[in-house]
Amino acid sequence: MITSVFKKSTPINYTLVVIAVLCFFLIYQFKQPNWTDSLFTIAQKTGLLVIIVASFFLTNFIAKKNALTKDSSYSLLFFLLMLCFFPSVWDNYNLIISNFFILLASRRLVSLQTLKAPKEKIFDASLWIFIASLFHFWAILFILLVYISIIFHVSRDYRNWLIPFVSFFFTSIVFVFYSLLIDKTAIDYYLSEQVINTGIDYFQNDFQNIALSIFVVFVVFFGFSSVFTLTSKPLNMQASYKKIIFSLLIGGVIYFISPNKNNDVLIFTFFSLAIMATNFIENSQNKIQQEIVLAVSIILSFFCFFSQL
Repeated sequence: MITSVFKKSTPINYTLVVIAVLCFFLIYQFKQPNWTDSLFTIAQKTGLLVIIVASFFLTNFIAKKNALTKDSSYSLLFFLLMLCFFPSVWDNYNLIISNFFILLASRRLVSLQTLKAPKEKIFDASLWIFIASLFHFWAILFILLVYISIIFHVSRDYRNWLIPFVSFFFTSIVFVFYSLLIDKTAIDYYLSEQVINTGIDYFQNDFQNIALSIFVVFVVFFGFSSVFTLTSKPLNMQASYKKIIFSLLIGGVIYFISPNKNNDVLIFTFFSLAIMATNFIENSQNKIQQEIVLAVSIILSFFCFFSQL
């Protein structure tokens, strides 16, 4: 029953997802409703909601435009479930904005397989990644995905290897001018984030630990499924799926080494994991298995969300 609802992409599915996003967002925000006392904070929350919704549709666009999934809405559903695992991420401005820019970069990198305007795509992807790093420094590790994409598609032209440096210098110059003219503390804050913390002792309650444990099971389950079925994918699509796998690994590394660590940092794995989970459901020939996996995913995700409020 659940699979039949999201099996196709329809306006009804998009409406259901947007309503669900709005409901979960408001449920979390109204834990502390004092933000409604100021027009400025209301505008901030509204902007945050817009970016979250945009992230959903960008995920869906990347998946369908590049044939990473079939014509279904499962990627939207799984992206929502990933967000529900860690409810505090619904109010984490820096991570949501940083992840949005990583999605923009992923869009350009995945489409690199067409070999159309590769230099522009490499420049754009690198630029979005460096901008993302301004909101969460270790997002800069996604620049590795740029070079992985170059290796897969356009490694013979040496100029492609130099383009990310052009993006880096452009972003640096703009950021320095911003810091000097508008916010003189920006550079100091950015430099303070360039540390490594591998400790995992940040849990404030048992439910955060449980949510992380369940999420890790999801990563292992869908991750290994994607790796083992990679050779069954069309040859012209295998590079794209490899990039999704590398994206998941990079997101995991970012979580592992980030300072001020919390479960929210795992947001960088949500896109790739949503694609992997969607592939698992779409490629499964067993209807009962599909229903069980979806039902368990929804139940566990909702449990993690409400238990951490």
